[in-house]
Amino acid sequence: MKLTQRPPPRHRVRDLIAIGSSAGGTEALQALAEHLPPDLPAAVVVAQHASISSPGMLPSILARAGPLPASLAVHDEVISDGHIYVAPPDHHLTVKYGRLRVSRGPRESKWRPCVDTLFRSVAVEYSNRAIGVVLSGLMYDGTAGLRFIKRCGGLTVVQEPQDSIYSEMPRSALAGVEVDYCLSAAQIGFLLNELAGTAAPEAPPVPADLSLEASLSPQMPWRKPLLRS
Repeated sequence: MKLTQRPPPRHRVRDLIAIGSSAGGTEALQALAEHLPPDLPAAVVVAQHASISSPGMLPSILARAGPLPASLAVHDEVISDGHIYVAPPDHHLTVKYGRLRVSRGPRESKWRPCVDTLFRSVAVEYSNRAIGVVLSGLMYDGTAGLRFIKRCGGLTVVQEPQDSIYSEMPRSALAGVEVDYCLSAAQIGFLLNELAGTAAPEAPPVPADLSLEASLSPQMPWRKPLLRS
């Protein structure tokens, strides 16, 4: 008799992909989104640096680039597989209890949205189920957050600096984190297709420093929700 292997329990699969990018990130995100499948068994959350006056067109750009629907994140929206959620311009994006948190909390690393802010919340809430991705950009946003995702049992991915229009963010992440994968943006799309929905190892305890920061820091933006549907 042939035995059918059961899929791993829902709480033990990699089902959240968090992506951070800045200058040159739109092009990288397009290349990545093009190679994601329409039935991706994970949600994608994106923090892309943008000016305050940005019209918020990134979701429509990504929806045209690949098969997945994309939209600006709405506060308290339930996170669903097979969808790309983008932080609205001048707003932080975090996750909590399987829902999105959108707010105008304090700027961090001079940015709102801030990649580290998103990644920290992902590390605490999803730990071993998370996949963190740093793409093209200037300066160092995303490095500290990616390190937290790694410490909480998640996977870490960085765009190859040579493939990035601006390589400072990828180089900073590679210097500060022992990343699991370093690939071109297009290859990252294929990789995420392979990793999403796969079994995750047992989650380690949340590091004490991250747990304390998440509970006490005034920079954790889910404390001040502003946008609702």
